[in-house]
Amino acid sequence: MKLRAYLRASTDEQNAERAKQYVTDFAHSHNQVIYQFYVENESGRKYDRPELNKLIDESEDGDVILVEQVDRLTRMTTEDWEKLKDKLKSHGVQVVAIDLPTSYQVLSPVSDELTNDVMKAVLKGINSMMLDILAAMASKDYEDRRRRQAEGIAQNKDKFRGKQQTQETVDKCLRANKLIDENKLSQIQACKLANVSISTWRRFNKSAMKTQ
Repeated sequence: MKLRAYLRASTDEQNAERAKQYVTDFAHSHNQVIYQFYVENESGRKYDRPELNKLIDESEDGDVILVEQVDRLTRMTTEDWEKLKDKLKSHGVQVVAIDLPTSYQVLSPVSDELTNDVMKAVLKGINSMMLDILAAMASKDYEDRRRRQAEGIAQNKDKFRGKQQTQETVDKCLRANKLIDENKLSQIQACKLANVSISTWRRFNKSAMKTQ
């Protein structure tokens, strides 16, 4: 078994390596050593992520993905989450999330002498259910934040149209948001297609969040 740590942050303003020491300490506390780190700045809403794909492709049957929290692995829709689970299963890769204690058994398997096949199946089922629940919560949190952001923009459209940003800029920023939500593009990709700078787009959305 090789332990592969996956570290993700949403934007290039965040430090995706922030949790490196945290997950390293966690691994050591379970008498494990991290074989390799995979670090990227991508939205958790995206199914197709370069480093995550690389991790899965390089994994062997029995390897483990270690994440700080379930939402570092997924904020995806239910459909995409099911696709990712199928991909992990086909590669024989299991998930350990530090915020999901039921997943720790992968690192310290219960001795066969202390349990039976029925108990193992129960523990596996409980962990799978809890993983799905946290994945659904992460997706809902993403949707709620985007909805509140959209509401803030709508309520303050006149403000954005004024001296802070022109209507043309507002429209471009809204288009970028739509590309991110509907086409699951990265922020940089969406802004490029919407012909708006990433800094302008961030100021726009930051202003919208402040009004909520």
